[in-house]
Formats: sequence, C-alpha cells, structure tokens
Amino acid sequence: MPTPRIDQILTTRPQGQAIQVQAWVRTFRSKRFIALNDGSCLANLQAVVDFESMGEDLLKRITTGACLRVDGKLVESKGSGQLVELHVTDLSILGDASADDYPLQPKKHSMEFLREKAHLRMRTNTMAAVMRIRHAASFAVHEFFNKEGFYHLHTPIITSSDAEGAGELFRVTTLPEKAIPINEEGKADYDQDFFGQKTNLTVSGQLEGELGAMALGKIYTFGPTFRAENSNTTRHLSEFWMIEPEVAFADLEDNMELSEAFSKHIIAAVMDRCKADLEFLDERMQKEEQLKPQAQRATMGLVEKLQFVLDNPFVRCSYTEAIEVLKRSKPNKKGKFKYPVEDWGMDLQSEHERFLVEKHFKSPVILFDYPASIKAFYMRMNEDGKTVRAMDVLFPGIGEMIGGSQREERHDVLVEKMEAAGIDPAHLDWYLDTRKFGTCVHSGFGMGFERMVQFVTGMGNIRDVIPFPRTPGNAAF
Repeated sequence: MPTPRIDQILTTRPQGQAIQVQAWVRTFRSKRFIALNDGSCLANLQAVVDFESMGEDLLKRITTGACLRVDGKLVESKGSGQLVELHVTDLSILGDASADDYPLQPKKHSMEFLREKAHLRMRTNTMAAVMRIRHAASFAVHEFFNKEGFYHLHTPIITSSDAEGAGELFRVTTLPEKAIPINEEGKADYDQDFFGQKTNLTVSGQLEGELGAMALGKIYTFGPTFRAENSNTTRHLSEFWMIEPEVAFADLEDNMELSEAFSKHIIAAVMDRCKADLEFLDERMQKEEQLKPQAQRATMGLVEKLQFVLDNPFVRCSYTEAIEVLKRSKPNKKGKFKYPVEDWGMDLQSEHERFLVEKHFKSPVILFDYPASIKAFYMRMNEDGKTVRAMDVLFPGIGEMIGGSQREERHDVLVEKMEAAGIDPAHLDWYLDTRKFGTCVHSGFGMGFERMVQFVTGMGNIRDVIPFPRTPGNAAF
C-alpha cells in the first residue's frame, strides 16, 4: 500500500484510494477525529476512526505526540476545515507518548519554553514552518550560485588563522586537561599539540575562499562558523552558518550587484515555495506586534516586508553621505538615538541602519566606502587614504544583512595594513602569495544564513531559526 506524505495527499487529493499514512498525533477529539501531521506541510490530515471497531484500549493510546501508522480510504470531507479525510480501516501505534509526560500539549507555548525543549520543538507548527523555510532558503543559495557559474568550495572548519582579527575564537586542542606542557615563555606549548600549532574553529572561510577565487574565478562557501563572543542578544549565535562568495575580476560595484541579486533570489524562492508557512508566520507576527506599544510595532507585515525588498532597487549610499543624513535627522537632533551621531568615523549601530532603510530611503540600502579604522585589514584602501572599499547591505527590521568589500589586491599595501592591525604577515604568507603570483581585482561578501532566515520568517530571536542554538552557557542537545 502506498505511503504518501501528507503534503502530497492534500495537494493531489486521490479520493477513493486506499492509502497508508505514518505520522504523529496533533490532536484527538471526540474519540473519533485524529489530526495527523508528518512534518511535510503545515496542514494536518484528519483521520476518522470507528470507536467500536478500534477498541477502548487502543484509543486510550492515541494521545498528542504518539506516532501512528494508519490505513484507510481517502474520501471527501463532510465537515468544515478540510476538503478530504481518511476513513480508517486499520491503525497501529508505532510509538506511544504518555499524556502525563509529553510536554507539547495542544496549546500556545512560549519560545523560551520551547528552547528548553529543542529536541521536540520542531514538532510545533511554528518551528516546523521555520525549518521548512530554512530548507527552502538553503536550497535557493546553492541554486543561485550554480546558475551563476560559481563553484562550491569547502573551506576548513579547523584553522590556524583568525580572518577577522577579533580574537573571539574557540580553541581546538588535544593537550591534556591536567599537566598542560609549558614552553619557555610560560605559556601552553602548542608545538606539542595535535597540529603542532595553535588552532581554532573558523570564524570565516573568506581567506581560503579568496584562494579558490584566484584559481577558479567564482566560488562560494556555505558552512558553519564560530564566534566566542559573550553576547546574549536576539541577533547573535556562537555557532552559525555563513555564505561567502568570492569573485575574481570583480570590483565593489560588481559586488553590490551580486549581493542584491542573491538576496532577492532567496526571498523570491521562499515566497514561491513556502506560501502556507509564510502566511502562518505572518499571522503569528501580526498577533505578536499587537502586544507591543504602538511606537515599537513593525510598520509592515511579514509578506509585505519581503515583497518590499523584492520590489525596490537597493539604494547605494556612501558612509559619508549616511553620516550627514543621520546627523541632520530628527531622531538625532531630538536625542532619540541611543547612540548619538556626531562625528565621521563612528561605527553605525542597528538603530542608525534601520532609520536609513525604514525612514529615510524607504528601501533596502547598500552603504559603501567606510572609514578604514573600523573595517578589516583585507579591504581595499581608497585613494583618499582614509576609507576602504567596504559595503554593508541593510534590510528593514533587521539592519545589516550582508557585509563585504573589494579585497586589497596590492601586496605592499596589504602587508602595511596587516602590520598596522597587529597581524604578523609571516603567519599569513600563504594568503599574501596570491598578491605575489598573478594578483587581480577581486571582491566578496558574507551573509549570515540565520540572519536571512530570521528575516524571511519574521522570528524575533535568532535562536529560533536554527535547530539547536549554541549561545553563551548553552550547548545542550
């Protein structure tokens, strides 16, 4: 007997056919109607059982969370709420779920509670919808780059470099917990470690990605990255996934065009393939917004916000122009910004980025040509000697979505910038070699995948768009 997924059944509605369904119980009411869900879609399949033929002992075991195998015939539903239903001829309990112990009852649970039950939370409508959208977005990433002629490069997870130079690293070591070998300087002797040197989990695949671009032309990485930043905010994770394309013979203008096309492709793909999930999350988001003070409510619904990004060309604005706009803005003059905008050279905060997108330009914005002092060493220095060819792509409601730059391709300039940043050029001699052997203009950017998923799902906390969040003090599951 065929065992189609519920999304197939509800799409094709093969009435009159005998089918088998394997799924979990969402609800069981009137000892007759079972709502079944197998994770393939938001909607449930209603199964109708005959109380007398099933038997009291079996029916007692049909509880929320139980796993069933159900055989029956699909017929037109006479009740409201569904077009078809499954009239059960045989039912087996594949896995019981004690009604006394199962924590996910058919009621509203807080996201904080569900994070404590991360091993079960994907069974809820909200988290299941988020995970299906996450899959669609991930598929769209590979789809876009493959179509554009990029090669997927697998860069190391264990590395000896710190691409950002921030020092927020998770160390990787096999040195014994007790009696750690000490060198002449009184520090841990990493010469005796597994790799013979100090190593860490990667914070970015960019540096290795540049090597690939200088051989293959166009590459992208898509993998886990790690930051040991002690930050407990709604926008930070300690383990997250990064998408990082690198392109040879591309300048900053090319980089901006690529970032816009890439962002729009992901959003369009999700809107096309996850309509029911998006509508459900849109309704959920609107209910949550009603609980907030009027001044803090989002100005757009979820679907409206996604369409807003698709419909509007991304405005290009220099950092210098943005500072002038912010300095003259009403929130700044009236002291509404938490971080007042006073001097050129400051690092913009989320409140500034959102003002530019949502209030001033009313469009997604790409800021470019940032002060060199607040950007990484590998970004190309402009002729003015004080700004670099950096860019940030800003979205409504979330601020920075993408950060990137035209890379510094000049060997001597790059060495000077590394030394100024306190980075030993000898430690990255392999990276510098690309500037010695056939250098060329090249560019790239990084997108935090969870931040994009957070944007397209409307979830308020980034911990709710990854199956098992890793944050300070939390590595459960």
